[in-house]
Amino acid sequence: MILRHISYMRFLKRTFFVFIFCLLLPVHTQAQKTIAVKTNIPHWATVTPNLGIEVAFRHKMTFELSGGYNPFEFKDDKQWKHWIIWPEARYWLRETFYGHSIGLHGVFAGFDVGGLDLPFNLWPEFKNKRVEGNINGIGLSYGYAWIIGNSLLLEVSAGGGYGRLNYDTFTKGSKGYKTNEERKHYIGPTKAAISLVYLF
Repeated sequence: MILRHISYMRFLKRTFFVFIFCLLLPVHTQAQKTIAVKTNIPHWATVTPNLGIEVAFRHKMTFELSGGYNPFEFKDDKQWKHWIIWPEARYWLRETFYGHSIGLHGVFAGFDVGGLDLPFNLWPEFKNKRVEGNINGIGLSYGYAWIIGNSLLLEVSAGGGYGRLNYDTFTKGSKGYKTNEERKHYIGPTKAAISLVYLF
């Protein structure tokens, strides 16, 4: 577990430096230099603070780095702890930060989830177990952004692709004992966002 944490910290440092490098690149857009700050509204419904920054770096091209973190535990051994990072390169079909976009994104996440009775019987094993692990993946995405105010946008995006899941299963509770170790390939949704975006 400690080695896994160290490797994630190294990955986060590298991602951070790539992001800073992209911020320092000259911004070329038709109108002006543009940076977008955004938040994914549905993440707030799961008590997951999140933030994203997107930078234009070529004509109709942007690079986004978004992430969220939920460190909270609830009563009765219920927890939905997780972190997630989405780096993404996007091409805008009309103009930067407006209209249709297509993108290539990565997804890197860690989770520690258990004791939850999710709606529609999704992942019924979460009710009596705790699952701790990570997913690393890549996918394609589509998005659309509407102007809703001065420098304010509403953006919807979704994506799908491939992920590699590594996780351990424990008995319910934060101090449960390990019962299983799993490694799985995943093909399906890798991104979903309804974001409020501010341009400056």
